[in-house]
Amino acid sequence: MSNEFPASLNDLADRQQQLSEFARSLAAQAQEMTANGAVVAPHDFFITGLTVFVLACFVGYYVVWRVTPALHSPLMAVTNAVSSVIIVGALIAAGPPELTVSRFMGLAAVTLASINIFGGFIVTQRMLAMYKKKADTGKKKAGT
Repeated sequence: MSNEFPASLNDLADRQQQLSEFARSLAAQAQEMTANGAVVAPHDFFITGLTVFVLACFVGYYVVWRVTPALHSPLMAVTNAVSSVIIVGALIAAGPPELTVSRFMGLAAVTLASINIFGGFIVTQRMLAMYKKKADTGKKKAGT
């Protein structure tokens, strides 16, 4: 039994060596492709982006609908935080002085994310107001 353990360690070391050589060859191929100016076709990027967007929509839908009502306020706070990160990226996209499509898309992203953030704060404020106790007027109803 004691001979099996070192043998398996040697097998693991050999396998690790093979994997590191394979990773080295992949890195060399990737470096060669970038050096040669290999570019991914635009339609491949569009299909990949569209696929990621559709999958994100499905995942987001199922994640949000499974949240318990007690966690809706923290979820809104996180959504506002994500929108603030989107605004930073949109400001960078809208920043260049030349008129390009990305500048207009950045402006639209800033506008929509701003609406989302302010609306999220209003909804969060209303949700938190539901948890506050109503002020006691000190008057008791007759007969109680």
